[in-house]
Amino acid sequence: QIDKYLYAMRLSDETLLDVMARFRREMKNGLSRDFNPTAAVKMLPTFVRSIPDGSEKGDFIALDLGGSYFRILRVKVSHEKKQTVQMESEIYNTPEDIMHGSGTRLFDHVAECLGDFMEKQQIKDKKLPVGFTFSFPCRQSKLDEGFLITWTKRFKASGVEGADVVRLLNKAIKKRGDYDADIMAVVNDTVGTMMTCGFDDQRCEVGLIIGTGTNACYMEEMRHIDLVEGDEGRMCINTEWGAFGDDGSLEDIRTEFDREIDRGSLNPGKQLFEKMVSGLYMGELVRLILVKMAKEGLLFEGRITPELLTKGKFETKHVSAIEKSKEGLNKAKEILTRLGVEPSHEDCIAVQHVCTIVSFRSANLVASTLGAILNQLRDNKGVGRLRTTVGVDGSLYKMHPQYARRLHKTTRRLVPDSEVRFLLSESGSGKGAAMVTAVAYRLSEQHRLIDETLAEFKLTHEQLLQVKKRMRAEMEAGLKKKTHDTAKVKMLPTFVRSTPDGTENGDFLALDLGGTNFRVLLVKIRSGKRRTVEMHNKIYAIPIEVMQGTGEELFDHIVTCISDFLDYMGIKGARLPLGFTFSFPCKQTSLDAGILLNWTKGFKATDCEGEDVVYLLREGIKRREEFDLDVVAVVNDTVGTMMTCAYEDPNCEIGLIVGTGSNACYMEEMRNIEMVDGEQGRMCVNTEWGAFGDNGCLDDIRTIYDKAVDDFSLNAGKQRYEKMISGMYLGEIVRNILIDFTKRGFLFRGQISETLKTRHIFETKFLSQIERAREKKSSNQGARGFLKGNERIKNDFSAEMPGAFLEDVSVHVHGGSWVGRRGLTTFLTLCPVSLHSFSRIMHQTVKDLAPNCDVTFLLSEDGSGKGAALITAVGCRLREAEQ
Repeated sequence: QIDKYLYAMRLSDETLLDVMARFRREMKNGLSRDFNPTAAVKMLPTFVRSIPDGSEKGDFIALDLGGSYFRILRVKVSHEKKQTVQMESEIYNTPEDIMHGSGTRLFDHVAECLGDFMEKQQIKDKKLPVGFTFSFPCRQSKLDEGFLITWTKRFKASGVEGADVVRLLNKAIKKRGDYDADIMAVVNDTVGTMMTCGFDDQRCEVGLIIGTGTNACYMEEMRHIDLVEGDEGRMCINTEWGAFGDDGSLEDIRTEFDREIDRGSLNPGKQLFEKMVSGLYMGELVRLILVKMAKEGLLFEGRITPELLTKGKFETKHVSAIEKSKEGLNKAKEILTRLGVEPSHEDCIAVQHVCTIVSFRSANLVASTLGAILNQLRDNKGVGRLRTTVGVDGSLYKMHPQYARRLHKTTRRLVPDSEVRFLLSESGSGKGAAMVTAVAYRLSEQHRLIDETLAEFKLTHEQLLQVKKRMRAEMEAGLKKKTHDTAKVKMLPTFVRSTPDGTENGDFLALDLGGTNFRVLLVKIRSGKRRTVEMHNKIYAIPIEVMQGTGEELFDHIVTCISDFLDYMGIKGARLPLGFTFSFPCKQTSLDAGILLNWTKGFKATDCEGEDVVYLLREGIKRREEFDLDVVAVVNDTVGTMMTCAYEDPNCEIGLIVGTGSNACYMEEMRNIEMVDGEQGRMCVNTEWGAFGDNGCLDDIRTIYDKAVDDFSLNAGKQRYEKMISGMYLGEIVRNILIDFTKRGFLFRGQISETLKTRHIFETKFLSQIERAREKKSSNQGARGFLKGNERIKNDFSAEMPGAFLEDVSVHVHGGSWVGRRGLTTFLTLCPVSLHSFSRIMHQTVKDLAPNCDVTFLLSEDGSGKGAALITAVGCRLREAEQ
């Protein structure tokens, strides 16, 4: 009969799954910038970005205000053999007249209690970090401020809604003047619960309270939180799910008793979900049902007493007592007798059944909303099965004999693909506030040390001007005959005396060797009114054993690739002019002769350094005895890029490469090049600026991380500037920083994974992906993929790792901004990282350091191979003119 009477309160699994889906939609609305203003479930960012990692230590105060009792704790977190927490606390009463009085009186009361506590603890002379658990809906824009949205739980103090509660408390403390406090964090009790449990179980990422009120929080991915800038890591979201249904989304499951409860409350129309499930209302819900059933003669033989009709006379603790398995019926008789209804045994059984239905509905509804959070976590992580811990607190969960078991069972039934551990918070949310403060204190100290370390990468304008001055001095030393041999920046003449003038015509071969891939191109250049360049190319791999084998093996491999290409194009019989882009430091004695000074970029082929690479190539062609080629020019890739650009823009007179390696060339006046006879006209000089600093002139700006990368490189002590700025090394610099920060306990809980120990595992492209993710608020999958399999690293990486590494490190490139002569067009070939903020920063810095230059940066579309063909074409044109 009672089941039939309370049919609307018995929810099927189908209904519960529907409620779960509705709450998931509400969560999405609350997280969205567009829908949040009208969303019932506010999904408030808490600015808590990390759970405890076990390294916290210190002496903290926690305030816990959320009901008729106000608690103050002193929490000492120490590290001796293991992390331990000592707590001392005092409970203070919050009288009804203060709860309903003015905000000033309320915060004066809190400040007075805090003063009393500090007096007892003899710490009034200390300024300890304070965490403030304030268990009401607050809007936060940072950790140490909270603007009260609305009072709940019978609080009605005036002048507080819309105000910052931290400011109000600070004002009250200042007014007293007898002690000082540093309020570092204001947190919701739900967040406090998650943090308390997170201290014991680092899998804990959900906080749940089912007591006087109800609420939940969880760790959400930053990329889903529109209301907060940034996309890295996670942040705890305070759902404020008590307001679920305030927009009418639960009307079909609310009963007449729920509506009556709401009408008689302090805040009609608000916190409707909370009124259906929480301890503040459960006893009253049962009382209203009993009154109606008695009026209809279904209970107590129709007897209705003044006590039964009195609001608040049937409390939630009575529901808990009546539902106890053994003594429940006796408790029912005792409680009902006090209400004057003289119950029969059948009445006691019926009342026990009513209590069960009401409390069971509460557990089922909470399981539904919790299930939505668990599904969100699972989807965020992209896993088939979620393993997580839910930290729980609240009198209803703790005191009701059946509630926890029912909640666990229903949750597991609704979310079968989640493995959930429920962890009871033993110390309440006060300890959690202290832990939030401890984490905030740890993170602020870490960020200070991180900023201090990274400050070395942020070069001042004055430092950059110094680098510019030093580079100018190194250039002059390289150009002068007297100092050229000892100069580190070699300023190599290329014997390229002219950029294209548009009359170049013919078919040319180009080779492009500068990394693990080798390119052969056929470039058809047509002059006239409609100038065209048609290119065909094929890419060949150079195995590591060839790169580091003998010179003969390397050049035989190159010739084999050329042979294959000539067959592929069907041009083996033609003796075509060839340009050889050879992207390594060479001393040229003519356009078609280049002595290799030293290998770079991982090449180590023997019997090549000190030899003419054109001669080595010609010898390789002879050994093959299949074809012949007219090798007209050997050029550096930087020169090739300049020539490609100059074909499009006659103003181009600088080539710049910032890719795997880095280098620059430019057209210098012949009168300044003492290594080559003649003073008329200009010649392109290949600076080979990667070796800038090899004489120690950059030691004042080289960091310990630059030195570590250099020490473990194939050519320690050489190409130091290149190692500070180029794509081959930026990722490795960051990896060294990550290892150092991990050793110092700033990252990944101090645990260096085997992956992170692997040299060159952190690719430079990750820097670009991280930077792009910061600006576009998109998922940073590249860097996350590198850390896959180590969830701690993956989670902490974005939460605690500063996203500005790229900018910090790439600023070094501005040291090369020596341009200062006249309006220039620079031809720029960039690696993936450069395509992002790198190029923007570089352009701006060039502008700052060379204010008298109007510089246009033109991005290379065709690479340096086309440039080699153009140099060859120019060489052929000049050769014909001489003949």
